[in-house]
Order: sequence, then C-alpha cells, then structure tokens
Amino acid sequence: MYETLNGERTLTELDFARLKLKDGQLPAELKDNFEFPNLVPSNEVSADVVTMYSQVEIMDLHSHHRQVLTICYLSDAEPNLGFISVLSPVGASLLGLQVGAIARWRTPNGDECAAEIKAILFQPEASGDYTT
Repeated sequence: MYETLNGERTLTELDFARLKLKDGQLPAELKDNFEFPNLVPSNEVSADVVTMYSQVEIMDLHSHHRQVLTICYLSDAEPNLGFISVLSPVGASLLGLQVGAIARWRTPNGDECAAEIKAILFQPEASGDYTT
C-alpha cells in the first residue's frame, strides 16, 4: 500500500500560490503537509493527483465506508454536500496526494482517521481547466 511522507505531495503552482496568505506563508493548517511540495505547472499535473476542486472517492480504512468529497476553498465549503474545505483536517490531508495513497488526519476532538484515495472522479486540470 502506498504511504505518503512530507515532500511527496504534488501541487500545481497555481494552487500553491492561491493557498498562500498575504504574507507569502501557507495557512497553519497546511504547513505540515506542504513543507516541501513537488510544484508543477497546472497543465503538467498528473490526472491521478488531488488538486483544488477535485472530486475524490475515499474509503475509510477502518469501516470501509466510501464517500465522495470535493476539495474546495473555505468560502465554497458545504460539508453536507461533500464540499470540504482545504483548511479542514480531511481536506488538508487529501490535497496533493495520488490515487492509492493513504490520507491521515485528526478530527477536532483528536480521533485519528485514515482513508485510501480510491479514485479521482473529476480533476479540473484533466478536463482542460487550468484556472479554477
């Protein structure tokens, strides 16, 4: 099974630039996961990498429950509809990983969670959208 370590995440240059705050720093929620990301132009990102606004199918490693989530910015988050903020623990853990990778995060109450990325159902870059 594929395990992801820091430095093994791929971000598009555009996603990375948009995620930085005005002072040029990443939000604290993302810092640990993206200390050394592999940056690529949007038109060169692999179709199996989770980018902003990707719709992904994940499977919980404990319950084997599958769900579909879309990684989005905080202003577009609607968790009840599956739109998960990139600044949430699960959103931050998924961004930049590839299909087959294991995302790990802690819930706000401290529970440890893990899920395998089973599929990317939609990725903007794979459909030719390099600006979303």
